[in-house]
Amino acid sequence: MLNRLNTLFCLFFCLITIHAKAQQAPVNPDEQIRLVVVLNVEQMRTDYINRYWNKFREDGFRKLINQGAVCANASMNLHVQKNVAGVPTLFTGVYPKRHGIVNESWYDRLKQKEIDALRDDYYITVGSDSKEGQISAKALLSPTIGDVLKLNTNGISKVFSVALNASSAVFSAGHAADGAYWMDSETGNMISSSYYVDLFPDWVRDFNNKKFAELYTDRNWETLLPESSYEESLEDGYVLEKGFYNRWNTFPYNVKKLKERAGSFKILKAVPFGNTLIKDFTVNLIEKEGLGQDQVPDLLTVSFSSMDYENGSFGPNSLEMQDVYLRLDQEIDNLLTYIDKNIGIENVLVVLTSACSSTYPVEYLKEEFNMPVGYISPESMVALLKSYLNISYGQDEWIEFVSEQQIYLNRELIEKKGLDLEEVQMKAASFINQFEGIKLAMPASDFEQGDYLKSQLAMISNSFNFKRSGDVLYILEDGWQPKYKYKRTIYNDHIRIPMIWYGDGISKKRILEEVEAVDMVPTIFEILGFDPPAHSHGRVITELF
Repeated sequence: MLNRLNTLFCLFFCLITIHAKAQQAPVNPDEQIRLVVVLNVEQMRTDYINRYWNKFREDGFRKLINQGAVCANASMNLHVQKNVAGVPTLFTGVYPKRHGIVNESWYDRLKQKEIDALRDDYYITVGSDSKEGQISAKALLSPTIGDVLKLNTNGISKVFSVALNASSAVFSAGHAADGAYWMDSETGNMISSSYYVDLFPDWVRDFNNKKFAELYTDRNWETLLPESSYEESLEDGYVLEKGFYNRWNTFPYNVKKLKERAGSFKILKAVPFGNTLIKDFTVNLIEKEGLGQDQVPDLLTVSFSSMDYENGSFGPNSLEMQDVYLRLDQEIDNLLTYIDKNIGIENVLVVLTSACSSTYPVEYLKEEFNMPVGYISPESMVALLKSYLNISYGQDEWIEFVSEQQIYLNRELIEKKGLDLEEVQMKAASFINQFEGIKLAMPASDFEQGDYLKSQLAMISNSFNFKRSGDVLYILEDGWQPKYKYKRTIYNDHIRIPMIWYGDGISKKRILEEVEAVDMVPTIFEILGFDPPAHSHGRVITELF
């Protein structure tokens, strides 16, 4: 760990201006926050809390609202609205243009191949024999809050992350974390990568030996309350709900059968028991790793899933979604109660937020509300673009790679043919702009030269990375979604995210000023008494104080 810290220091010294030596927080040590807990509820819409308010318990979401500060106008302004891009944005305090995680993968023009944001075969899985731990945070170009906290305390602070998904665990943990854990879909075990853990902790092995994943999948998912009491949601089996595997869309759900159909434990990410697994593991981690037991602040990030890939199969108004949140409310209640009992809430700062929101299904918007929305086929659009470029410049392979909302042109071929890259980019963007459902397509050259931070293109500008972004970048009209022939994808265009602050020094208030996801990191450091990282794109949310 010491060698890793030294390497990190050398790497970041040239990139950011921070104090590498431990700083004395300008507060009374007896009043120092001992533990920061960031709860990232994946794909959580801001309206869920108000919608389900009457069904929540007193000590879950209600406690956070009634005793905390709510940033009611918080947003995640990204081009690709996914957890894989949102999590590093949230936990580094900078946008993808700087931290580099523009999507799940991108095209490396120098190596002429697709680069996975996480994949790193140099490291091995720790905790199972699968390949799901062969990943690292090396592609993340900026330090996370945990990395800077480690540097500010000479490595004394403990930093851990827990999630169902590897991307959430890794990109919230960063480079120097003491541990990042996520669920292995093949075995149901909580695992890590040798990038973080050299020797797998005995307590994690003991936790896995209890086979919680098998326990939670060997049961039915029934509604927590009588179905008749879910007035806030659509009726069970709503006609436009696709359901699991486009087949099952009514309670109760046989989770064991769904697991057998999936061939893995991945189904836990789409039912509420996955959140129970994460809560159970988090409680064990706090106890076994001794978090919050001294005057040096520790950091714990916990990512809960709200149906993951099946979000679009049911939708934000579904009875299933409400039940997921009513049960998550219980898990948050249990977690806060445990923290208060064992550490003292007066010694803890809790932030509940989301790295990504969710949107309504196209069919629902169109059939129920007559909205002018629809699907766009990226594959058909790119095929027509290829034909157009062939007609314009001659038959050849003009497109090298296509990612969500990004098209990578064959720059080597363009140079070989003596063509002007900017001209080809502009020609391709103009062609894409003609498709129904496209709000705007822009050439990369515009973002390389121009400043769009205060325009409607801010979300693309925030995400544009010179080395990793495509040559043509586009956004869809509101309510429109991509539909692929051979793959499923999570698409969101809802930028609003929840951000609730609770714990030591936080009083009840509602903040209406605009807040961005990148504001969380500098604000946490301000609360801890450290200088906010100089590299951060965000501001301190002074309205909290």
